[in-house]
Amino acid sequence: MKYRKLGRTDLDVSLIGLGTMTWGEQNSEADAHAQLDYALERGVNLVDVAEMYPVPPKPETQGLTETYIGTWLARTGRRQDIVLASKVAGPVRDPKRPGHIRDGKTFLDRKNLTAALDASLKRLQTDYLDLYQLHWPDRTTNTFGQLAYPWVQDEHTVPIAETLEVLQDFVRAGKVRHVGVSNETPWGLGQFIKHAESGLPRVASIQNPYSLLNRIFEIGLSEFSHREGVGLLAYSPLAMGVLAGKYLNGARPEGARLTLFTRFTRYSNPQVEAAAQAYAALAKQHGLSFAQMALAWVNQRPFVTSNLIGATTLEQLKENIESVDVTLDEDVLQGIEAIHTKYPNPAP
Repeated sequence: MKYRKLGRTDLDVSLIGLGTMTWGEQNSEADAHAQLDYALERGVNLVDVAEMYPVPPKPETQGLTETYIGTWLARTGRRQDIVLASKVAGPVRDPKRPGHIRDGKTFLDRKNLTAALDASLKRLQTDYLDLYQLHWPDRTTNTFGQLAYPWVQDEHTVPIAETLEVLQDFVRAGKVRHVGVSNETPWGLGQFIKHAESGLPRVASIQNPYSLLNRIFEIGLSEFSHREGVGLLAYSPLAMGVLAGKYLNGARPEGARLTLFTRFTRYSNPQVEAAAQAYAALAKQHGLSFAQMALAWVNQRPFVTSNLIGATTLEQLKENIESVDVTLDEDVLQGIEAIHTKYPNPAP
């Protein structure tokens, strides 16, 4: 395994991080424990979860993912062997999205942040988190695949400085070691960094989508990683299996995410299909596993701190982790750039 610093902190995190959002939906508690055991055996130390998980979010399953990690920690006593990251849900302003967590009033204020953190720590059976992330902004902006900026004047938003003051108290109390953001925009990240100059906690990381099919991060956010040391925790690096070849030629395998859940429409358009076909052909041309090529490309990006993989089987997990040993040569990289030029960001 390879390791990189988490932002400007002294924490070393594995280049491959373990994503967990299927645990409690597509994966059982036994599956989750087996994945944790195997991942740690292979040198993975970053485990990423969220109070909202599993996904798709539902009232009857909410919190199960953290609960499964908690029972594993209680069984193994290996808290010191992992860098544990969780996320607090932001406010739900889209009526099409579920609002079951704290009745949808999940503003990033003291009341909600405290309730969320305490509940996560209880489910996880730990006294502290190594990284606590804001799952999405406390304002209406273009996240989760929305292209156009919405120009909405929200009736109520919690100022970023106010949120950071609460997080500062969590750090002082020893409940949180470092803080991060997720699904954040360049403007938002700039505001977080600005407020840190006045003594508030400095965000160590940003967790946003990043893959061969979605390179939006490169446009306005990658420079923050370079200039400000806020590294990317890349999620959906395989685009929910599209970049593993699961859905080529319209296939919908039984039990696969895009077969089970039709809500993930960003990965189901003709542009995605055409791009996936091209990337699959490139991998075949160079004798590479399609999934490992896609993951190795993310691994090699200089602004990526950790590549958050998700798997529903141990076989998938093994192949994904082994991508850390794959180095793409210049011919492959040039081929990737040619395809990106033809099909830029089909799954934003």
